[in-house]
Amino acid sequence: MTRVVIAAIVLGAALVASITTAVMIGSADIGVADVWGSVVAHLTGGASPLDTLRDGIVWQLRLPRILTAAAVGAGLALVGCVMQAVTRNQLADPYLLGLSSGASLGAVAVVLLGIGILLPVAAFGGAMLALVATLGLASAFGPLTPTRTVLAGVAVSSFAAALTSFVIFWTATGDSYREILGWLLGSLAGARWPEAAIAGVAMLVVGVPLMLTGRVLDAFAFGDRAAASLGVPVVGARWALLGASALLTGALVAVSGSIGFVGLVLPHAVRLMIGPGNRALLPLSALAGGVFLIWADTFARAAFDPRELPVGIVTALIGAPVFAVLLLRRRSMA
Repeated sequence: MTRVVIAAIVLGAALVASITTAVMIGSADIGVADVWGSVVAHLTGGASPLDTLRDGIVWQLRLPRILTAAAVGAGLALVGCVMQAVTRNQLADPYLLGLSSGASLGAVAVVLLGIGILLPVAAFGGAMLALVATLGLASAFGPLTPTRTVLAGVAVSSFAAALTSFVIFWTATGDSYREILGWLLGSLAGARWPEAAIAGVAMLVVGVPLMLTGRVLDAFAFGDRAAASLGVPVVGARWALLGASALLTGALVAVSGSIGFVGLVLPHAVRLMIGPGNRALLPLSALAGGVFLIWADTFARAAFDPRELPVGIVTALIGAPVFAVLLLRRRSMA
């Protein structure tokens, strides 16, 4: 318990410090007092200590983007924990049910076909359609089981990815390729207060209740029969957990695109620090995911200024070798 409390304090402090420091990083010279002075001024209606240009950089550009990164990172790491527990598959991630491919198909259709729907709405709709298709396929031949759910997700993901590639090949011209590629690789470059609000509300409405499901997820670790003997309504709980995870993932992907490795790597890293208990693992993974994605996006934004990388490239470059190290460490500890 002491280890969990220490980890919670450290990660909570790291999240606040990361938000503050990330707002300061960039071509404009902005100090920590200026950052908090601008935030307090906007929240209270007072006068900002910054001039109009730098105040706009803090309040309109950097802060909403960083808060969006924190919410998206926290949500993806949280859903990764849930998916790994529900499916009893340590390689599961938030996109296991085909949500990323479905969201990509919706977003690409809007960009290339000129459908009169906002891109986040189309991406969310595509993710939800993928969810319905996956769960429908998985339950068509019997009760919803982890193995059948994973296989259905792979099938739906492959089909949606094929449709996305076909739409891009058939209709993309000129600069639309760059716009589509940036979204498919994951980017927070366009995140403003509406996107921050979507991600934040999704975390409050769906993410917080998911954090409270640790007892149910611990019961799933021993198998369906053991969970049922502990009083868990297995089928209903699994449907509810998968549905809530998909809803949260769809909302996050709609504002950020497909950002990989956060939901796969962070749960494993936190699990090595505090152990496998989901009651502590869920909130601590969310904190770690928020911190990680803030710094990954800050690197993507500032490292090659004035050019900017899609943050999905950064998370993959960091996440892949880190995941390999975690696997080797788990093997040495076995």
